[in-house]
Amino acid sequence: MLDAIRGAEGRTMDRPAYHADAAALRANPDITGDVWKLERSQVFYEAGDPAWEAFLAGDWHRALEIFESERPALHTRIETYTRQGLRLRRLRIVEHPLTPYLRWEMQSHRIFVECGYEIGVLEAEAVRDHERRSPLPELMVYGRQVIYQVRYDDRWAPAGAKRIDDPVLANWAADFISGLYARSQPFSEFFHREVGTAAPPSPVGD
Repeated sequence: MLDAIRGAEGRTMDRPAYHADAAALRANPDITGDVWKLERSQVFYEAGDPAWEAFLAGDWHRALEIFESERPALHTRIETYTRQGLRLRRLRIVEHPLTPYLRWEMQSHRIFVECGYEIGVLEAEAVRDHERRSPLPELMVYGRQVIYQVRYDDRWAPAGAKRIDDPVLANWAADFISGLYARSQPFSEFFHREVGTAAPPSPVGD
């Protein structure tokens, strides 16, 4: 079924169009219930993100300040999801040693969780049987009706998504991610054990 998702026909959108389409989907009263996010890559390139730019510049303190400043917006986003009848749950696959990107991202996720987001962390070894031919795709699954296969360029910078309107595939994808999530550990537990006391990571290059 993962191959079916990769090969499914869908509407390919650039990043602004994807964000606009997803916002309209969330506002659709027919879309309710769980929204699953699956993140597999260990490196993304967050061009234009102020906290990412601060990290690349070697200003770790500034990156953390920016994450802290996002709390009001995160609370508002959670309230909006709840009002729309949606529950966002995010599964982060991790490999060891953690990449500099992941150690940066984990600081952001810490703020997300403290603001009410649900994030589980699963070791990559738990998904190896599903990756004999290729890594798990990056997915968003809305209300068991719509899948977005999130797209990235060669640097792993966000490049939009492919929207798949197939309830059969969406049901399977939701069950698949839910099953992995049930085996994950709470983000806060992982963070305090693996990240909390570690020294700031060195910036990564372009």
